[in-house]
Amino acid sequence: MELRQLEYLVTVVDEASFTRAAARLHVAQPGVSAQIRRLEREVGQELLDRTGRAVRPTEAGATVLPHARAALAAVAQAKLAVDELTGLVRGRVAMGVLTGCGGLDLAGLLARFHDDHPGVEISLIEDNSDRLISALRSGRLDVAVIGAAGPERPEIHTHLLMDEPVVAAVGLADPWAGRSSVTLAELCTRDLIGMPVGTGLRASLDQACATYALEPRIAFQAGDPGVLLRLAARGLGVAVVARSMADNAADLHAVAVTEPELRGRVELAWRADGPISPAARALIGHARVALRRV
Repeated sequence: MELRQLEYLVTVVDEASFTRAAARLHVAQPGVSAQIRRLEREVGQELLDRTGRAVRPTEAGATVLPHARAALAAVAQAKLAVDELTGLVRGRVAMGVLTGCGGLDLAGLLARFHDDHPGVEISLIEDNSDRLISALRSGRLDVAVIGAAGPERPEIHTHLLMDEPVVAAVGLADPWAGRSSVTLAELCTRDLIGMPVGTGLRASLDQACATYALEPRIAFQAGDPGVLLRLAARGLGVAVVARSMADNAADLHAVAVTEPELRGRVELAWRADGPISPAARALIGHARVALRRV
């Protein structure tokens, strides 16, 4: 029984797919399948149910899984202890980035971090906040930039990076183009162009509307803020975006939302439990300073 086989087993279960597991492990799919078959022959039982659309552990697999995770965690702890003893920062960090997070200089952060720590390989994943948080919890990500709206998450440590108003962005020919502010109730009378469910901005809007018993009329939604702004500029509705997203759009007018004021908050997040590698710890410390724009 090899650690590599246990790692492949855990990854396939976490991803519920041989294809996604192979991509995450940066190996060919047949290699993953072959190693797990070898493991199954060694234990004398099938560990994975391959009959459905999603791969699931069998009863035997569910029994083996916690021991596999414990073995991998023990090896990670041993490597962590050696790295901390030597002071050497190297390894790999998986970082998640909130879709449409244009107000932060992520490229500059990564370039400066690479200059300081050339032995650290960073992989980036862009997604909405809900899926990034899920990936943090499962250990697929070491650190993520997420939207702050949502329920309390005691298992996740966070550091506030950005806190800014959410505005209603309208085209220059829109009736609101001459206004400085609108209430949330007024906003809900218009066709809105917003981010998808699962993003911080959408959660901020939906939570405020639920509190005041209002129903937002979402006419269009897109994960790319640039698309939202272009739709608003063409007069197809009111884009609900963070102020920094609308600041540089010459063909739009940003209207403050009041009663209540909506806020867009972005946080740096990492797991509160479990070991953190020296490489991930170094990136978190660097990002807390380099990305701060409150």
